[in-house]
Amino acid sequence: MQTVDDLGFKLDLPAQPRRIVSLVPSWTETLFAFGAADEIVGITRFCVEPAEAVAAVPKIGGTKNPDIKAIVDQRPDLVIANAEENRREDIERLRADGVAVFTTFPRTVASAVESILKLGSVVGRPAEAGAMAREIVKSVSEIETGLGAWSKLRFRVFCPVWKNPWIAFNGDTYAHDVLRMLGFNNIYATAGERYPRVTLDEALELRPDYVLLPNEPYEFDAKDVEELKPLLPPALSRRVVLINGRDLHWYGARMVDGLKTLSALLSRVRAATV
Repeated sequence: MQTVDDLGFKLDLPAQPRRIVSLVPSWTETLFAFGAADEIVGITRFCVEPAEAVAAVPKIGGTKNPDIKAIVDQRPDLVIANAEENRREDIERLRADGVAVFTTFPRTVASAVESILKLGSVVGRPAEAGAMAREIVKSVSEIETGLGAWSKLRFRVFCPVWKNPWIAFNGDTYAHDVLRMLGFNNIYATAGERYPRVTLDEALELRPDYVLLPNEPYEFDAKDVEELKPLLPPALSRRVVLINGRDLHWYGARMVDGLKTLSALLSRVRAATV
């Protein structure tokens, strides 16, 4: 089996992988959704979905600090990685040890769908991946059609992914494209870095209409909302919204329901504040 990953790296697999290690939480969830539970022999400690199923799978460290020896000891036919969540040096070490690594790098909703199809093909689940992709495309079409006038009247959002320091994301990211698809403009779309460090004063100068606080990767919660509100202009302080970070950042199986859930929430928020 020959395939090319999202970074253009060619893989030659002698057969369908029977032992798979996933270093990406969203792809772990997706592999289980494909029905590949029996092939998954290692995951990171951040791979938490589906909760009951992952509990019994050996953990091989984190996404940024995987235990390379533990991975190699599992004798995997394939390791699933991501260019953003995993370090290049870890991927290269695995390849140097003779381990096949399939690296993904979706930066838009459309490319995430393409990655689903590629992943399904490489793990021998093309039919399951195709069905998932069709369901996501249908949901996206319904969301975009349902925007109506909101597709032209796009509100500006500040959506940090970290605090102390504040970190945002630019237009070359999956999360940005999700917000675009939902009818919002990311105020840091044109930033030179994919994940720029910013200050709250700088963000306010860009005149956001909403502040969206996801609970991943930084776990923003109600306490953060209350701390932030006094620092914002009065109108904006009433438009601080907690959202599910997995709905925003996770691709794969999460997109099936996550995009619709996030769309419904933000539609209600938008309607209530106009």
